[in-house]
Amino acid sequence: MTSRTPMLTNDLAPALSRIGLTAISQNLDDFLARATTGRWSPHALLEELYQLEAHERARRSLERRLRLSRIGRFKPMADFDWNWPTDIDRDLVERALTLDFVREGRNFILVGNNGLGKTMIAKNIAHTAVLAGLSVLFRSAPDILEDLLCDSPEARRRKMRFYARPALLCIDEVGYLSYDSNAADLLYQVVNRRYEQRSILMTTNKSFKDWNQVFPNASCIVTLLDRLTHHADVTVIRGKSYRIRESEQEASTRRKQK
Repeated sequence: MTSRTPMLTNDLAPALSRIGLTAISQNLDDFLARATTGRWSPHALLEELYQLEAHERARRSLERRLRLSRIGRFKPMADFDWNWPTDIDRDLVERALTLDFVREGRNFILVGNNGLGKTMIAKNIAHTAVLAGLSVLFRSAPDILEDLLCDSPEARRRKMRFYARPALLCIDEVGYLSYDSNAADLLYQVVNRRYEQRSILMTTNKSFKDWNQVFPNASCIVTLLDRLTHHADVTVIRGKSYRIRESEQEASTRRKQK
């Protein structure tokens, strides 16, 4: 049997990193010191190694999914003032935060005027889904439609597959801009690809009966809404804009300080 020269510690760390054991390679000296001091058995050493690497890989996976989700910054639900809207189905929103609708392959749609917290709620649901290990993509409707309005059919098909892939696709701000019938067809294709397979979380400031104002002369509106709402929980939030309230409070505070 050929004898092998023990690898030096300063050579071992990069070697461990090359085979994917990045957590132990970055903490090798501390790990070896704890193993020596604790007189770990081979079984205990391997178990500690596994725990360290598993924790690090879970952390990197979470960071990657958060980055790819494009959720961005948001206020937590703890800051949401449930008493501000004049009408909100709190039970339905809190049930959505449990992700039951995602596990069931249903859609969840928030309808209401601007400034009532629809995007805040949607981002909290999306963030909860990422923490639960799900793939999530959060984009505004204008961003999605602009992305899909490309000349190359192959590029469009590739992008359609991209929007069909996540476990939860969040489409924010439907109705804030108006589009032509071609945009309606593209949104229909996104919805249709996910129909009865993967969930959509959507926010809109337009009631469904007014969607013909968002997509004038679009022949697919009825079919689009039929597919979108067939397996969906829809909640309507009513009230005055919370942002206007905050602006008024800030203005009042400034006046008092003068």
